Amino acid sequence: MDEDHYGERRVGRGTGGDGCPVRRGPDGVWQVSGYEEARAVLRATATVQAGLGVETVEKLPSRFRRPVLYRDGPEHREDRRQTARFFTPRRVDEHYREVMVEVAETQLDTVRETGRGHLADLSFHLAIEVASAVIGLTESRPGIRGRLERFFPEKFGTPGLTSLHGIRWLVRQNSNWLRVYWGDVRPAVRARRRRRRDDLISHLLDEGCSSGEILGECLTFAAAGMVTTREFVNVAAWHLFGDPALLARYRAADEPGRIAVLQEILRLEPVIGRLRRRTTAPLRLPGDGQDADPDADPDAEVTVPAGELVDILLHRANLDARTVGERPERLCPGRPMAAGAGAPGLSFGDGAHKCPGATIALLETDVFLSRLFALPGIRMVTPPRVGFKDGIDSYELRGCTVVLTDRT
Repeated sequence: MDEDHYGERRVGRGTGGDGCPVRRGPDGVWQVSGYEEARAVLRATATVQAGLGVETVEKLPSRFRRPVLYRDGPEHREDRRQTARFFTPRRVDEHYREVMVEVAETQLDTVRETGRGHLADLSFHLAIEVASAVIGLTESRPGIRGRLERFFPEKFGTPGLTSLHGIRWLVRQNSNWLRVYWGDVRPAVRARRRRRRDDLISHLLDEGCSSGEILGECLTFAAAGMVTTREFVNVAAWHLFGDPALLARYRAADEPGRIAVLQEILRLEPVIGRLRRRTTAPLRLPGDGQDADPDADPDAEVTVPAGELVDILLHRANLDARTVGERPERLCPGRPMAAGAGAPGLSFGDGAHKCPGATIALLETDVFLSRLFALPGIRMVTPPRVGFKDGIDSYELRGCTVVLTDRT
């Protein structure tokens, strides 16, 4: 092992592909696996969101305000501008760090007292509390974790009355929506109707949103801020437990150095591996026309016609050596990246829909893991088992057990 290169991926997603950064698949869906090409799609204005259940949201009445995840164009940009203040690095440090530390210590007290803990449970409690502080879900009735776990499905299903599966999906999700509304959103909205606070729900009330519309936004932010962060904490811990040299580097580093380690883990292991867009006009991309002509110039432009579905394969784009440098399949914190590329690659997306909570996710993960690995004698006795949500190619890590061998 080179001095600055550590392990490879632990979540099996294959390699970086066949070297063709843009191609049209046999199902008619375009696949983009090159870094620059993927970033170009994500930044394009001639695309709209696809996947992530957007087809279901489109069936809502036109008077219903769509959650920000499902909006595009000027309306989406204005909403992001107005809510950007909740996610600035300064606000994260001044408003949310204390919450992160308090929740992390509370969760780790369980490990100190019992000598063991389940990482998926500990990290989910952390992610729920931090995201709830940002959103404003601070009056929830007991059981928020169970309600959220029931709501987010194994996969994004297709509701409808034409099949037994569709009917079951529809009934189950409607029931779960109501549980979250009555248990979490309604109490928070009622409290903020009486007195506004400096959080997302208060902002939405000022915008004139109904309780149902606020529910949709809360669930969108819950998915982004709770579910994905939980998985990132688990995958980062798995890498650190499994690589003594990497763990020693992490433990010895200051906070920026630890964040650099976490960013590189996230580049290698993006929680969401695939995003989807639909083109609204012809989209010209640098790419490879080899799917149509084996003798084509690898650097030739490709034009994706209007109305086409495009899969952006983040887990492959993040291994594009043209952008991330040599040995892209290996962990190398602080690796030199091409101009304009961020340390986590495209793991937080890019363009108008780039995840606004990147700073929050990285800091809360570091706050928790730096304290976890400071516990004397902490070790992993059961590695996580890996599952996948095929719709977005995201992983789920469950069953990782940690124990304290030194409790004197």
